[in-house]
Amino acid sequence: MTAFDYDLIVVGAGPVGENVADYAAKQGVRVAVVESELVGGECSYWACMPSKALLRSGHAIRAAQRLAGAREAVTGRIDVAAVLARRSEFTDHWNDDGQVAWLDSAGIELIRGHGRLVGPQQVQVGERVFRAKAVALATGSVPFVPPIPGLETVAAWGTREATAADHVPVRLIVIGGGVAGTELAFAFASLGSQVTVISRTPLLDQEEPFVGEYIADALEREGVDVRLGVTPERVVRDPDGTVRVLLPDGTNLHADEILVSTGRRPNTGDLGLETVGLTPGEAVPVDDTMLVDGNDWLYAVGDVNGRVLLTHQGKYQARAAGEAIAARLQGRPVDDAPWGAHVATADHRSVPHVVFTDPEVASIGLTEERARRAGIAVRAVEYDLGWVSGAKLHADGYTGRAKLVVDEDRQVVVGATFVGQDVAELLHSATIAVVGEVPIDRLWHAVPSYPTISEIWLRLLEAYGRPDGSHQSPAAPRVEATDRVGA
Repeated sequence: MTAFDYDLIVVGAGPVGENVADYAAKQGVRVAVVESELVGGECSYWACMPSKALLRSGHAIRAAQRLAGAREAVTGRIDVAAVLARRSEFTDHWNDDGQVAWLDSAGIELIRGHGRLVGPQQVQVGERVFRAKAVALATGSVPFVPPIPGLETVAAWGTREATAADHVPVRLIVIGGGVAGTELAFAFASLGSQVTVISRTPLLDQEEPFVGEYIADALEREGVDVRLGVTPERVVRDPDGTVRVLLPDGTNLHADEILVSTGRRPNTGDLGLETVGLTPGEAVPVDDTMLVDGNDWLYAVGDVNGRVLLTHQGKYQARAAGEAIAARLQGRPVDDAPWGAHVATADHRSVPHVVFTDPEVASIGLTEERARRAGIAVRAVEYDLGWVSGAKLHADGYTGRAKLVVDEDRQVVVGATFVGQDVAELLHSATIAVVGEVPIDRLWHAVPSYPTISEIWLRLLEAYGRPDGSHQSPAAPRVEATDRVGA
């Protein structure tokens, strides 16, 4: 008989690892988590929470400035010290005592140190090797650093250094036009930095094409210098501390700090994957229950499996995996059919996400281009959010756009994108429509409250048309009496 220290060992105590452990422990599984840094992980201390805290004050000021009567009350400058202090409150000043206390209350044991596999069902931490019936890898992701000459020698900021910064640089260069790059460009511009964004692609190029255009325009209105289609040739830090970025056209850009935000890759470089026949440094392939291919004991959950590098999607995987692990350990059936209790079916085509820029970007499912590449018979409709009465009330001169991608054969929404102020709160309704495969004719009976921005759903449906084929062109907005200012 093999003696096991635990039923399950989870390597990594970020939000994903915590959820795997929690959902398994609730089923009576003996669980330990291994963590080499702070319990709570990247999202709690260096990503999701601090970055949104840095953004929120600027968003609030701009929102007030868009309303007559409120804009006159906004005086003075943003209090940078107060914003940084509020950010630090959300990270518990980089102290994980509260998270550790939660693990204890949940009956989950914490093992401090770096965990790595040393063979089947074996995890080494320090000098000790622990054995478990099942092991779940939840070590997240690490930044991808592009091969730009000189970049490795200039002490560049990554997202960790940016979100934990104790000062605001007078000049900041951001390399990368993805989610973190655009969000942090807005954050530091609002805090007073002169920001330059350099991106070799359009901003947020994984979204519908109009999204990047809106974000670039908004950044430029904030005084950000946006340079697209550009790859730096060299980066140098001068003796006086100034960072210089040499561009292909011979231009030199100068800044006090440079932030590199060019994507992330699964953190699998030092997990001992080679001891169980897997390749270090690569994403770990899994099925929809997060069971690693070719194993009956090893799981990989969250960014480490490379499926969807988003915290909320990793937590979704974790809920399924934690209960699947418990079911297998206890000899119970595993519900691994599509949309079953133990699978992450939504990973494939139903992933929601928000970019907390200003305007916000919220999307779910497939873009029109991806849907067409997937062979879906697509019809897409768009509508200007600024034409919706709720948006007019929300902000003077509201600008934004919404788009639905519809599978014509099945008459269901397979993708939705919103860009505009505060559109993040529109996203869950779209997520339900996509995941629930709600027929278009049934969506006509989901009545949006008036006057809210959610009326965009009605306008999009009007643009798409009734089942009988009648529709109204989105180029000719309906303006009812109650839509008119003062009516």
